[in-house]
Amino acid sequence: MSAFIERKNTRQINVGTVPVGGGAPISVQSMTTTDTRDSAATIAQIRRLAAAGCEIVRVAVPDADAARAIGPIRQAIDIPLIADIHFDHRLAIAAAEAGADGLRINPGNIGSRAKVQAVVDAARDHGLAIRIGVNAGSLEKDLLTRHGHASAEAMVESALRHVEAVTAMGFEQIKISIKASDVARTVTAYRELSRRCDFPLHVGVTEAGGLYPGIVKSALGIGMLLAEGIGDTLRVSLTRDPVEEVRVGYEILRALDLRHRGAEIISCPTCGRCRIDLFAIAARVEEALMTRTAPIKVAVMGCTVNGPGEAREADVGVAGGDGIGILFKKGKVVKKFPQQRLVEELLAAVAEYDRDNAENSPR
Repeated sequence: MSAFIERKNTRQINVGTVPVGGGAPISVQSMTTTDTRDSAATIAQIRRLAAAGCEIVRVAVPDADAARAIGPIRQAIDIPLIADIHFDHRLAIAAAEAGADGLRINPGNIGSRAKVQAVVDAARDHGLAIRIGVNAGSLEKDLLTRHGHASAEAMVESALRHVEAVTAMGFEQIKISIKASDVARTVTAYRELSRRCDFPLHVGVTEAGGLYPGIVKSALGIGMLLAEGIGDTLRVSLTRDPVEEVRVGYEILRALDLRHRGAEIISCPTCGRCRIDLFAIAARVEEALMTRTAPIKVAVMGCTVNGPGEAREADVGVAGGDGIGILFKKGKVVKKFPQQRLVEELLAAVAEYDRDNAENSPR
């Protein structure tokens, strides 16, 4: 837990086996890009996401066939499954009956109060949580008319309106998201929503874009909120393989000292002293350690002279140049070897680090 961030104390709910809010670890979520009706492809992608650290996964449910696929998908995976529903309340009920662990709805487009009540009843009967998701692009017409546009204030009013409607039905297993595609409006909306309610919040910047704009917007928006103690789950939205979303999510948490999962890779940006293909080496190391869960700090440096000192906080690291590779631990050189063995020697050192820590850990 970060020493400089005091998280807001929200209510705790459970999404399947994952606690959300109330001081529970901030969970990392993603959403599949497969056709949910293709259960084999969806299961394969969810397993890849889970291996990368995804803790809750969401799937689109656009029709009855997708709702029926929830059952076999849920049986084949080990993380909670959220059904994302728009417009047709019957799909939410079908997904609940098929085995979903939670529902994501926007009550404003589900329909009448009776239809929302039917969804709430299904969630209650099956022990599911509901995420009330409000996006700037789908606000009610009366709010757009009164506020003039999809402002942060309009988004907050929409979310609280729906929360009040659902809680009036005696249901409080709720988390809320309130997203826009720009950082300023998203942050403003979440700040106000956090001030006005204590339900757990799922944070993110929606439709953030491709790799670079998406990472920048998400790191700023999600990072600002988490630094203020706001947020109980997160999703980084990228127009990319969703595994990338999970990786970025954990890097944001690591940068804020909120959670540490897997390898933190330190690598220099290179300069004129670099005599190795550091880009390719760093990419190989990153790929090899991608599914690692235990924390470790690993350095890949391009200069045998300055590298160990610049990365003295790393648990293990390598540097190379002029045909020579070196292995260092905590800034001290412990081994020299041919430069072409940089990756192999580093991965062997990581394995040795794991063995040493396993042997020295309390039993």
